[in-house]
Amino acid sequence: MDNFTTSGFLLMGFSSKPEQELYYASVFLILYLLALIGNMLIITTTSLDDSLQSPMYFFLKHLSLLDLCYISVTVPRFIYNSFKHSRNISLWDCIVQVFALMTCGSAEMSMLTVMSYDRYVAICLPLQYDVIMDLRTCVHAVAGVWVSGAISGVMHAAATFSIHFCGPRIIHQFFCDIPQLLRLSCSSEFMNEIDVTLFTAFLALVCFTFIGFSYVHIFSSVLKMPSAEGRAKAFSTCLPHLAVVILFLSTSTFEFFKPHSEVPTALDMLLTIMYTVVPPALNPLIYSLRNKAIKLALRKMFQRRKGALTSIHSLLADKFNI
Repeated sequence: MDNFTTSGFLLMGFSSKPEQELYYASVFLILYLLALIGNMLIITTTSLDDSLQSPMYFFLKHLSLLDLCYISVTVPRFIYNSFKHSRNISLWDCIVQVFALMTCGSAEMSMLTVMSYDRYVAICLPLQYDVIMDLRTCVHAVAGVWVSGAISGVMHAAATFSIHFCGPRIIHQFFCDIPQLLRLSCSSEFMNEIDVTLFTAFLALVCFTFIGFSYVHIFSSVLKMPSAEGRAKAFSTCLPHLAVVILFLSTSTFEFFKPHSEVPTALDMLLTIMYTVVPPALNPLIYSLRNKAIKLALRKMFQRRKGALTSIHSLLADKFNI
């Protein structure tokens, strides 16, 4: 029996062939750049544009920040290892990865719940919106999201790495996946992590139930609106959020609680990608492409930048007689 808590692990990734692993790394690099550019644009736009200073865009900005952190936990390391033709990850890097991944994942679930409450108040209680969703409430909500995520990350990391690992230190994933780590456990010590996972699943169920009740009331109110334009506007702000919730929750829940084989199948790998990589990459497209205010703000920002560059070019041309 060998205790591998003092050494690292091997991340098997998607293929044993280096050329195929480079192909997957290139695809992940494109997705990462899309997530990076899209989320940075949303963060910049919602921070600088005066028309996007409502609570909805305040929460959207922090969701984009969460998405950036979430995808940066796993993807850059996989890309680096693939191009370096290395599969190693140290124990401490693995601990940090588990902590950061669970922190961001739990915080994202909490943020989506807060955003659903914001939409509920905006549509169902419009006259009280400014009183209920004031600046202090928004700041406290975001702080609570990050704190709850950090607590979840600490609990999962502590429970996972308090066990003793036996056998080959091989993780059949492209990151330190908790279900795969539990398969390396020597005995029933992994029950601590199972308990933490069940507790987290219960909280996720509470969040999902809250979101569900919020949207039942939201859709009930929207359908009663006399104006077709008002209904369309309400749906355009709510449906993207609901799509993100369903995608994130369904894939992550199914991946954590379905039976796992010794070596992950193509479905296992696909589900993992669907809850760790796809949401952060698609969220900016889902929110920005259907949101006229964000598209208008982006257009104005690029026009100002183009105007500033034109002015600088004109000044340089006049100075140097170009």
